[in-house]
Amino acid sequence: MGKKRIVKQGTGGQEGKESGAGARAVKRNIASAILYVESTYNNTRLTLSDPKGNALTWSSSGSLGFKGAKKGTPFAAAKVGEVLAERAVGMGVKEVQVIVRGIGSGRESSIRGFVSKGIVISTIKDVTPIPHNGPRPPRPRRV
Repeated sequence: MGKKRIVKQGTGGQEGKESGAGARAVKRNIASAILYVESTYNNTRLTLSDPKGNALTWSSSGSLGFKGAKKGTPFAAAKVGEVLAERAVGMGVKEVQVIVRGIGSGRESSIRGFVSKGIVISTIKDVTPIPHNGPRPPRPRRV
């Protein structure tokens, strides 16, 4: 069965410290932030930054444990939005400006998941790059 551990109260200097995933808790108090949503066919990535553009926290479908084709689904994107919103609430974020890039299926659902935690959206801006002419098309197939 293994050795038994004896835990002593108040020793080791670990009082007030968190461990594990919560150890990265940021002690910032930011009222407004910018949420960058990058949605591709295969993944959805969200980055929360301060108004100057410095990244505060980020998350993606792959980092939450979704694998393969499930990373690009709207359900995975909504989960990413919820996780990032919880972190944002912990930082004191009240409103965000959303900048969306990409053509994946997680564009709207990630924003809906983010808003579900009570954060107000001031603006939504789409900055998806659109080619004016694009690359040369492939040659016709000869059968």
